[in-house]
Amino acid sequence: MYIPKRYGQSQTNNCPFCGKQATTENKQGFPVCRLHHTAVMDDFKCLCGDTLDVMKGKYGIFFKCIKCGTMNLKKAMEINTVRDISQDRPTRPPLFKTQEKTGTITKKRNVPREMEPVRSDDPRYFD
Repeated sequence: MYIPKRYGQSQTNNCPFCGKQATTENKQGFPVCRLHHTAVMDDFKCLCGDTLDVMKGKYGIFFKCIKCGTMNLKKAMEINTVRDISQDRPTRPPLFKTQEKTGTITKKRNVPREMEPVRSDDPRYFD
């Protein structure tokens, strides 16, 4: 029996770090989720011991070994462990500033700034 493909079910990319659906690409070209867009993956090794070169084609990412030939992403992920080697992981600032002496929590408040009116004869008008 013929079952037609439905829109969005033919190919789904998953993030190699967390397994969620991938929506962006990192610097190396791997499809990743938005939380891991700054993450960098370690070099992949083939079964023969050589490093795998990352290639991007019509159907997505694949790898190329000099001795063994081409290898798809799924097989390369099974052979290698995926880990993040980037050191510049972004960290979120805390929402509340805690004071260690008293143990109280204070909120950071935005102080409103006064805006200067912009005139057309101002030299900073076109900047």
